[in-house]
Amino acid sequence: MLALRQSPLAPVRTLATFLVLALLLPVLAGCGYNTIPTAEENAKAAWSEVLNQYQRRADLIPNLVETVKGYAAHERDTLQAVVEARARATQVTVTAETLSDPEAFRKFQESQSGLTSALSRLLAISENYPDLKANQNFLALQAQLEGTENRIAVARRDYIEAVRAYNLTLRTFPSVLWATFWFRDNKPFQNFTVAEDKLEVPKVDFGAGGQGG
Repeated sequence: MLALRQSPLAPVRTLATFLVLALLLPVLAGCGYNTIPTAEENAKAAWSEVLNQYQRRADLIPNLVETVKGYAAHERDTLQAVVEARARATQVTVTAETLSDPEAFRKFQESQSGLTSALSRLLAISENYPDLKANQNFLALQAQLEGTENRIAVARRDYIEAVRAYNLTLRTFPSVLWATFWFRDNKPFQNFTVAEDKLEVPKVDFGAGGQGG
């Protein structure tokens, strides 16, 4: 049998390939090669913060429901609606790996919007119960909800901007070249398509709230 002989040019070719890559990689970086992965990671980080703030809101709800129940137990339908809406909202999530899935994102928006509506109705009934409105635990929960709603608004705003920047890199020059040849699997991320469904938390009055009018 004839032994396979390695071409004497093979080591030269290997060295040439190494040198080309060594020269090419800095050029690629300088031409914006890292633009797409950087924008992608920024958008994923912003989404993580959105999830954190929605989870923060969900964590406040059991205590809120129990507090309201102590003063308005016969508001059973409203209380149950909040519990069920919370369950749906915590079961529907969008991970960083599925941010490009429009159906998953739509379901997430709908579940969070449903929880916002249910919470708004629950807080509205407190106006009918002066003792509940004066309860310190209820007042503290109201304040925490208001703060959380503000954090949600900021997180959503930051995510919207991060996704806008990322999606732009996939279709504008020169980063569109990297998307075409190197990042073919990268898809545009979904974004909030409806106006923010903001929970209106009644203002907490720690001043003359206990004085009659």
